[in-house]
Amino acid sequence: MKSEHLRALDEYFCALYSDYVKLSAIEGYVMPDVLYVAPDGNIARRDSSCMRLCHQKDCDALLAKLKATLADTTFTFSFGFPTLRERIADAFRKETFARLLPETLRHCGESVETAGEKLAIEPRFWQKIVRGRLYPEKNTILALALVCRMQWQDVLNLLAVSGFTFREDEVRDVVVRFLIENSIYNEAMRDDCLAEYRIENLPIRRA
Repeated sequence: MKSEHLRALDEYFCALYSDYVKLSAIEGYVMPDVLYVAPDGNIARRDSSCMRLCHQKDCDALLAKLKATLADTTFTFSFGFPTLRERIADAFRKETFARLLPETLRHCGESVETAGEKLAIEPRFWQKIVRGRLYPEKNTILALALVCRMQWQDVLNLLAVSGFTFREDEVRDVVVRFLIENSIYNEAMRDDCLAEYRIENLPIRRA
């Protein structure tokens, strides 16, 4: 029998995930009527959220079919190289990842040293990331958020200064947001949720 945290994740995912190309391609998916006649007699358009799985009659069966097709295609190195222009611009920016990180980590009782120990990143590269010599990739920020038990707003701030956004059409982003918003930091439960949606590329150090 499926555990409660996985059932809650499924419900959350169906209500938020918005890759409508993938959703509409699932066998058995029924395309909703996006256009309708409004009370004033004019043709109106429903918000695209009406296409999410939570509105489908056979939601559970459709989700199972979607899960069977999932593969984690988000592999990146844990860092990227800033250009010379970016490094010059960083000198004048009030907020960068390197400047924002220490205070963000203090919010959750961590330091750059303890945080780095929880990530599957070589220490020499982690030190360059925290000093601003390398830029973190999105997978690195999301992994950092999970292992350091960050608040969602802090995660959004780190993503924003690094040039990323949360995306409702990304399986990885939706699952990580669920874990953070519901404070699911128990390693076994966290890994259950990641495995359920085949998220394999987050650089989290495991025993």
